[in-house]
Amino acid sequence: MSILIKNARIIDPSQGVDKKGDVLIEKDKIISVGLKGSQKAKTIIDAEGKILAPGLVDMHTHLREPGREDKETIATGLKAAVNGGYTTVCAMPNTTPACDTQAHVRFLLEKAQQLKLADLIPIGAITKNREDKEMTEMGDLRDAGCLAVSDDGTSVSDPALMRKALEYASMLGLLVISHCEDKDLAGDGVMYEGYWSTVLGLAPIPASSESIIVERDIVLAELSGARLHIAHVSTGQSIEIIRKAKKRGVNVTAEVTPHHLSLTDESVQSFDTNLKVKPPLSSFEDVAALKKAVKDGTIDVIATDHAPHLQNEKEKEFNYAPFGMIGLETALPLANMALIEEGFVDWPGLIGKMSTTPSDILGIERGTLKEGAQADIIIIDPDKKWIYSKDKIMSKARNSPFIDKEMKAEVTDVIIAGKIVKRNGKSI
Repeated sequence: MSILIKNARIIDPSQGVDKKGDVLIEKDKIISVGLKGSQKAKTIIDAEGKILAPGLVDMHTHLREPGREDKETIATGLKAAVNGGYTTVCAMPNTTPACDTQAHVRFLLEKAQQLKLADLIPIGAITKNREDKEMTEMGDLRDAGCLAVSDDGTSVSDPALMRKALEYASMLGLLVISHCEDKDLAGDGVMYEGYWSTVLGLAPIPASSESIIVERDIVLAELSGARLHIAHVSTGQSIEIIRKAKKRGVNVTAEVTPHHLSLTDESVQSFDTNLKVKPPLSSFEDVAALKKAVKDGTIDVIATDHAPHLQNEKEKEFNYAPFGMIGLETALPLANMALIEEGFVDWPGLIGKMSTTPSDILGIERGTLKEGAQADIIIIDPDKKWIYSKDKIMSKARNSPFIDKEMKAEVTDVIIAGKIVKRNGKSI
């Protein structure tokens, strides 16, 4: 099948491309970029006024299958991913059971391949069943298809065990993704400690519960020479630690979520449990530090931390509701409104942090429009305003504080491996 996309603003951070032109796709490959003229194709898409970019890559997605298919399945999660412009997602290992065996990895890969939606990259657990006691057989996980390991949802509490994990991961060429949280400091807290936790009378979590583990894991990565990626950074304290580590040459990268760029702890005064996330929403000053870190490169990646939960779970009192919100379908417009609209990055910069850079960190051949590359492509209407309505959500879950809110920028078309899976705003 051949597809010709005409008159687009072509943005490819991997090549420093930002120009108007056409893109020709044959079968599953990109054949030419930027050429205009009398090219022929079976399908022609006019992208006048729109942006053509590499498909988005999410380094942090929770798909819940196996074990909690009532919250999300691989099928519904990947449909939500496609709807949001993601052509590749990393499935975090905190399922039931945890992703800690070759059989589990193969199950995820085979299920995703059958669906022919977004590509799925399994992230293996650091410790067996994420019980924080014994390290997994990382070599087996890598051989089955894992590119990274993480105990996401919790930290590895034992620094000696974390050091050992980083050393083994380094030898095996695996990335280590760290959920940075001192569980003893966090305790039973439900929001970050500060003015609003005091006013609302909600149990506080000190910001240092994150930054202490960020510091620890960076020191251990420096000691072992491992590649370390800090998940969902949320505080200015953590940013300063990461910034200093990068300056002295530590192989560390970091991500931030769109909701941590868009909301502050002041929002929690509504007691909407969809605002209960981990790490918690931060202060205005922290959010400003996060945006500055995106601009100066301290933050490398924008990731969703898509975390589906049941409606009846989120309808509990704030103290008892689970942490997390969904985010695959709102990530791009939220990032646009928080960063581009406020002048922190431009479209090439945003696409780089949501596509090219995560691909580079993971070591996958995605996030590019190079000729001969797999045709994973999205088309964005940057000026389109739309309402995020509950009835159009593709995820199985509905736990988002952004429902019925206006968004700006929409992924109108998605092509994965040369196959159109979303066209004119509708999934196929």
